[in-house]
Parts: sequence; structure tokens; C-alpha cells
Amino acid sequence: MGKMTLEELRNLRNSAKKEMNKRDTEGKDIEIIIGMGTCGIAAGAKETLAAFMKKLEENNISNVIVRQTGCMGLCYVEPTVEIKAPGMPNTIYGKVDAEVAAKIVVDHIVNKQLVSNHIFDRPAADIIK
Repeated sequence: MGKMTLEELRNLRNSAKKEMNKRDTEGKDIEIIIGMGTCGIAAGAKETLAAFMKKLEENNISNVIVRQTGCMGLCYVEPTVEIKAPGMPNTIYGKVDAEVAAKIVVDHIVNKQLVSNHIFDRPAADIIK
């Protein structure tokens, strides 16, 4: 690797700061937890994680922390994702691919509406429309 210019170093620093800010928990009241056990990874959880990060960045949403966990015990509907947001029930979504991840960001996180056809745990039947 050759020498980097001052501009390239600044861009690298800004990129690293941006990545570090995504991991900071301060001021973030919404949590996205992605099941990254071997079953989740085999079913596409890495792509799901990338899709969430991309959609959050596209919509300039900064009050969300994205975390990883092991298996959630719902292997038959992997990739699974739990959403914890104020004013909404904690919800576990299953079969979350990139398209569903984008829908969860827009519907659940932004518009405060459940994505009913992908819920696999938590809200009572009378909450789901």
C-alpha cells in the first residue's frame, strides 16, 4: 500500500468515526437485535444485518442501536430479529430478508406499525391487525 494523501486520511477517519457512532448506545432508544447463531447465519442473517444498516443510513435514523445475539430458538423462521422500541411491544420477526428488513425500518421503527405477516413471538393476538 502506497502513501495516503491528507484527504484520504481524513476520509478514512470520518468513515471510522461514523462506524464507531453506530455502536455508541448513548441517545439511542430503539434496539434491533439480530439472531446470529449458526442457524441464523446459514439462513442469511449477515445479509439481514447489512440490510438494516443500509436502510437506517438511507433514512438518516440515528436513534437505533443494532446488536447481534445467538440463536433465539426459532430456527425454523431464521433469520430472526427482535425490535424493542418505546410505545411498541417487544416483537420478534421471522424470515427477515433484506426486503423485510427495509419494511420493518419503515413500518415498525418510523411509522410505529407492526409488520404482522412476519411476527413470530411476543404481541398478543389482539394487538396484531
